[in-house]
Amino acid sequence: MILPIRAFGDSVLRKVGKDIDKDYPALQELIDNMFETMYSANGIGLAAPQIGLDIRLFVIDVTPLADDEDYEDIKDELAAFKKVFINAQILEESGEEWKFNEGCLSIPDVREDVKRKETIVIEYYDENFVKHTETFSDIRARVIQHEYDHIEGILFTDHLSALKKKLVKGKLSKITQGDVSINYKMRFPK
Repeated sequence: MILPIRAFGDSVLRKVGKDIDKDYPALQELIDNMFETMYSANGIGLAAPQIGLDIRLFVIDVTPLADDEDYEDIKDELAAFKKVFINAQILEESGEEWKFNEGCLSIPDVREDVKRKETIVIEYYDENFVKHTETFSDIRARVIQHEYDHIEGILFTDHLSALKKKLVKGKLSKITQGDVSINYKMRFPK
C-alpha cells in the first residue's frame, strides 16, 4: 500500500524515533509498504517519520544508481544494496567531508549541497531482527546518513549554512502550505 509522505513542517519529522522490537505490529507489512511508497515516489530511501511514525526504521534501495556512470567503480555493490535498518545507531563517522547535492521526498523541489563524512560504522537490525555492525563508504554511506538523520529528527536542510537556509526559506514555506507540484501522495501539515 502506498502511504502519503509527510511534508516539511509536520512535527513528526522533528521527533527522535523510538526503538522497536520484533513484535512491532505488522512489521513486515510496514516494511513492504515503505518500499512500495518509496518506489512510487522514485526515491532511494525512506524513513518511518516520513510516513508519520516516530520509530527507528528506514529502508534503502540504491540499486537504480548502479546504472549511473558516476558510480561505475562500485556498480556491483550498488546493484545489490537494498536494506532495512531497524534501531540503527551510527557508531562512527570518519574520513573527509564531501559535498553532494541532496534532496528529500518530504521536501520536494529543494536540492542543496550537504557535507557529510565519507565513511560510517553503523549498528542495526535487519527485517529478521538479526544484528549487524557494518562499515559503509561512498554514496551508500551518504544515503544511510540522510535516512539516519530522519530517525534523529534532523532534515538535510538543517545542515545548510545560515545563508542557504534563508535562500530556501520561501520554498519551505510553500511546502508547508501544500503549494508544490509533486507526482506522489503527500500529507501536508495542518
